[in-house]
Amino acid sequence: MAKEAAKENSHIIDSGKVGVVKIADDVVAVIAALAAREVDGVSTMVPGIGKTIMGYVGVKKGEDGVRIDIRDGVVRAALSINVQYGFPIPEVSRKVQEKVKSSIETMTGLPVAGVNIRVENISLDTSGAS
Repeated sequence: MAKEAAKENSHIIDSGKVGVVKIADDVVAVIAALAAREVDGVSTMVPGIGKTIMGYVGVKKGEDGVRIDIRDGVVRAALSINVQYGFPIPEVSRKVQEKVKSSIETMTGLPVAGVNIRVENISLDTSGAS
């Protein structure tokens, strides 16, 4: 049963003479999350309520704050982020979209049709406060 689930959540990205290369949805989610965290102004990723509830019962899947849908070899990503106070939300969101799209396409070779961003909250940086 676990092998069947793995087959459903992975996609062929290359089929050559030597063999087949598949990539799991979770790998694409990790790429997206790491790319988003590299953008100035992104404070944290935000897990969805379903992921939070599943975490309580010991089920961990994917990357917090990222949902990946791959259909017909095309990626669509949805990310939930917190933005640091003082950064312009539209600019941070646009940069995250560009960075995530570029990273996924570069690392996997899969085209990205869309990267949707949901800003959940504003984070206050208290590290410099006395």
